[in-house]
Amino acid sequence: MRETTSKKLYQMGKEIVEQINEEKKPSMKIPVRSLSNIKWDETNKLLTLGDKKSKRHFFNVGHARKFMQTLLIASFCKDIVDENIHASIRDMYYNLKHSIGGSKENTFEEQAESDPLIVDIETALQTLREQLHLLADRKGVVVGNVVVEDRGDSINWSKLGSGGWSIPSVVEDIKFEKVDADFVLVIEKNAGFERLHEDKLWKKYNCILMGTGGQAARGTRRLIKRLSDEYKLPVYVLTDSDSYGWYIYSVIKSGSMALAHASDELGTPSARFIGLTISDIKDYKLEKSVIRANDRDLKRAKELLEYPWFHHKEWQQEIKLMLDKKIKAEIEALSSKGLKFLSDTYLPEKLERKEFLP
Repeated sequence: MRETTSKKLYQMGKEIVEQINEEKKPSMKIPVRSLSNIKWDETNKLLTLGDKKSKRHFFNVGHARKFMQTLLIASFCKDIVDENIHASIRDMYYNLKHSIGGSKENTFEEQAESDPLIVDIETALQTLREQLHLLADRKGVVVGNVVVEDRGDSINWSKLGSGGWSIPSVVEDIKFEKVDADFVLVIEKNAGFERLHEDKLWKKYNCILMGTGGQAARGTRRLIKRLSDEYKLPVYVLTDSDSYGWYIYSVIKSGSMALAHASDELGTPSARFIGLTISDIKDYKLEKSVIRANDRDLKRAKELLEYPWFHHKEWQQEIKLMLDKKIKAEIEALSSKGLKFLSDTYLPEKLERKEFLP
């Protein structure tokens, strides 16, 4: 993979050089990442990027800066891929930021300029940021009866105390030495992960317990997909009962609009939703622990109704219930029934009844 990525970056530069040698105006094609070019693949149940492309020209006043920045980033990536080292996207930004000789201009002013261009290169070369050897801050934690090899170290996820294993940004090179689990349980909240880990739910049900700490990072999503694809493990996702929690689930399952070009690598279409739902509020008598949904919550819920990947009668019912009652609930609402209610009652009942949303 490293050699393939290096060749793609080399070819990108070579095409620009050839244009210059032929006295053509240098340009590059970048896939369009706007909503108009994002498609829903009904067959594979994934968000995908369409075929529309735009051209970035060096001799265009509106394009020249981005053109220069894109090539700077591509060159940096070529160097670190060939050296087989990794850099954080923050390190890359500081490495490339400098004043351009003979001018008062800087190559970059803020990291907000460089981050989107990384995605441009990903889409143009049909590769992942991780394959470009660029790292984001690690986010996500996991525990279970699994042993992995990571950079020569053997790590047992079941023997790391209360903290669990911190999921790295790049999980491609991790080798699974042992996977003994019946399913993967992904939980949105860190507090929920701590509760279930302390109650040893992963031991009782022989599962892999994974906490995302909000929207799942790319490394976490790749790890979920690997466990699903390579070991055929069912994936169940637990989030807050609100439009944002439900979207976190859909990103794990079907991909995101921002990264539609990478849905094949990041999405797990077989994932199922285990809770929390609006119906659970009544079923588990949580009425005293609900929160009034604000206008932002309701606006987001209306958007979910229109997304094709939420066009299941069960989801339509839950979203409409939220809009009708104008309420939401956090996972912590289950704690009103007792601190161990989540691990001793709620999840066992859902698992036993196989009560999952698509």
